[in-house]
Amino acid sequence: MDFAVTHTAPDLTRLTASAAARLLQRRELTALALLDACIERIEAREPELQAWRHYDADGARALARQLDGGPIRGPLHGLPLGVKDLFDTRDFPSAYGSPIYQAHRPAHDAAAVALCRDAGAIVLGKTVTTEFATFTPGPTGNPHNPAHTPGGSSSGSAAAVGAHMVPLALGTQTAASVIRPAAYCGIVGFKPSFGLIPRAGIKSLSESLDTVGGFGRCVEDVALLTSVMANAPQWRQLPTDRKPRIGVCRTAFWDRASPAAQAAFHDAVQRLTAQGAHVVDVTLSDAVATLADVHDEVMSAEAFKALADERLNHPDLLSERLQAMLERGGQISFEQSLQHRAHVASARHQVGRGFADYDVLLTPSACGEAELGLERTGDPLFSRIWSLLGLPSLNLPVGFGPQGLPLGIQVIGPVMSDTATLGFAHWIERSLAS
Repeated sequence: MDFAVTHTAPDLTRLTASAAARLLQRRELTALALLDACIERIEAREPELQAWRHYDADGARALARQLDGGPIRGPLHGLPLGVKDLFDTRDFPSAYGSPIYQAHRPAHDAAAVALCRDAGAIVLGKTVTTEFATFTPGPTGNPHNPAHTPGGSSSGSAAAVGAHMVPLALGTQTAASVIRPAAYCGIVGFKPSFGLIPRAGIKSLSESLDTVGGFGRCVEDVALLTSVMANAPQWRQLPTDRKPRIGVCRTAFWDRASPAAQAAFHDAVQRLTAQGAHVVDVTLSDAVATLADVHDEVMSAEAFKALADERLNHPDLLSERLQAMLERGGQISFEQSLQHRAHVASARHQVGRGFADYDVLLTPSACGEAELGLERTGDPLFSRIWSLLGLPSLNLPVGFGPQGLPLGIQVIGPVMSDTATLGFAHWIERSLAS
């Protein structure tokens, strides 16, 4: 439900991006009022969460005033946006989570950022990422309990949206870097099909895996954000005229899910069945289940090449964990890489044929609640296969575990079925809320 503009500033931070967008488009809310509410929230929570690497309140206010005094710019008009510090930005440093780039000032925006600005978004600042979007985390804490990780590598983006600092934020996923932090922070995260959003101006880690995605508070939010970057306005239609056929896929890693994650998953399946979804159990073949290990090798081998300059010229500024990953990647031969490509192509075809029997797959998003401590960002296990196959996937929050931290389920669609996948995820979201 949309809020009236007479509500106080703290109420404005509770608006979904899509609700705020409707108010902004109708001139029933000013960009400056929404921005000021977000800045107030940042100032209250940033000391404990440390979600931002840089943010510019004054510059954002100046842009908000321009937007309020001019024509509606586009679908994101007046919406504050956090940008993961893996994206180049012309008005903020871009360090990619590494001391190597602490003084790096790009001359241009990444293509995805430029598209968001053109649609009227207000880039409030850069959010913390792990080292080159890998494992070594930054200082960000979980918005539900700062002693726990927010997940990674899109740590600051997920924490900022989860803490109501901004309604939208950009992320990227190579293994689980959108889905897992969205699950840990209790928000919606969407990773579109591979290649539909441009990666120009984003620090590369893995050429065949890196995918741009986004965070919001509902499916409508992430559809709004990503549709702008993909130039796909049809993603915002969210058709829900047919109840989905859902393939329940516990995966070969089911025993790695915590009892709370398993219980939340079972409860979601039962509720969706009660709402009229056609639900079938799906078991992955051994060839598909082994893709988790293949993903790790593909990512390591491609990172060895993508980070060649950093590895060769600044090895002392790389973490031990990243150095070990790059060393492992350098040992994977060209012939092995070709074998991996053939394996993935075969598995993609096999999984694609399975979607003839169901519209979306449902799996856990993560092994459970966010881990205690900030030294690790959690296990990416439940997203590796789907990232390797390039399939669209979303995290939907499904309650809380025994530690009071969020749990999530993952909705996965066939490759290049993003419009339909978003629509079915919207139906699932509404059904679970009823």
